[in-house]
Amino acid sequence: MPALPRFLTVAALLLSAPIAAEADRLPAPATVASAPAKPANLQPGGRWLSRLAPAADPKVLELAVSAMQCAQASGVGTDARRLAVIDYSRPSLLPRLWVFDLAAGRLLYEEVVAHGQGSGDNMATRFSNLDGSHQSSLGLFVTADTYTGKNGYSLRMRGLEPGVNDAAMARAIVMHGAPYVDPAQAQRMGRLGRSWGCPAVRSAVARPMIDLLKDGQFVFSYYPDQAWLARSALLNCPAARGTLAHATQGRGPTSG
Repeated sequence: MPALPRFLTVAALLLSAPIAAEADRLPAPATVASAPAKPANLQPGGRWLSRLAPAADPKVLELAVSAMQCAQASGVGTDARRLAVIDYSRPSLLPRLWVFDLAAGRLLYEEVVAHGQGSGDNMATRFSNLDGSHQSSLGLFVTADTYTGKNGYSLRMRGLEPGVNDAAMARAIVMHGAPYVDPAQAQRMGRLGRSWGCPAVRSAVARPMIDLLKDGQFVFSYYPDQAWLARSALLNCPAARGTLAHATQGRGPTSG
């Protein structure tokens, strides 16, 4: 497979920027699941992941695997063994984060996850790469190191898509636990608590999940934003084009 443009590799190798702590908001539960399957390298695309996570949209899972494989073809995250997929087209009241062990063929977590307060209420509809927007970012990230800050144990992520999520380090878009990620309270409020753009998870699962995802694993954030789907280099490389066409078939235009 031909290598991706140099800017993708450069984006993946950006130096870690100082992290400005994200302000906390409100409350912290979902579930851990696991199931056996064949290793990822024995099956094409991401369809096999659907057997592990039947509640997830199989088209989203296929896009996630295709984007990851394109990044790996350019030399990014070649040793990754785990993949987290976030489907922001689902309401915040429902589990929409899945963490897979690709080597063992297991689903490790199926969880609720917060989106940025600037992205919407129960449904996220707006996404940004701009600092101060308090919006979530789409696309593929490769994880970096961990640190302990205002939000506790946190995981830095490098965005691999220029103009879409490559400001993640500078914006301090990190994975962390938060008490406002509380499904019980969310049912009363009509939405989960929101972050300043970070994919915040339940405090009870934050540390073990982060430890599984740190140091060169992948996180893929999805929403049917037609502009992003059309211009993403990771979703439009030769290996991903068939998957992208399949995933967007029958979808109308959406706001991003």
